[in-house]
Amino acid sequence: MDVSNSQLLLKRAITVKAIVTPRWKEEAQQQLQAQINQLDSQLQQLEMQGQRMIAEIQKQSLQPPGPQTVQQIDNIQIQVNQKKSELLEQKNQVLQQLQQVQMLELNQEVSQGQIESFFRIEPGDNLVEKMQVEVLLRDGIVEEIRGDV
Repeated sequence: MDVSNSQLLLKRAITVKAIVTPRWKEEAQQQLQAQINQLDSQLQQLEMQGQRMIAEIQKQSLQPPGPQTVQQIDNIQIQVNQKKSELLEQKNQVLQQLQQVQMLELNQEVSQGQIESFFRIEPGDNLVEKMQVEVLLRDGIVEEIRGDV
């Protein structure tokens, strides 16, 4: 077998970074604020649903409510409070992210995650170098590709 023509097609993760610009900061803050607004809306809906369910149980039960009815109402309140805690924790995390974005300096590079790409490798190539590729974006436009493509 002739190894001089041997090639492999491999997959690698490419790190995507963005340069912090006024536009990038504005867009990041808008996205995070939209998440906060959505969580606030979910919290309001949750509260209203819980109140409606409790009111429905109270309407259908005897007055004064029996122990089974009280237990049902307590269970609903517990479920609502658990879900509320989860949503508030998520909101807290997003608020922290928003604060971090606001503190970023212009022209700083920040990670935007990873994407995958395929690449060819053949005898004599440095696999470690071929695996270490980054794409740098400025306002969504590729500014630089770093590494051995």
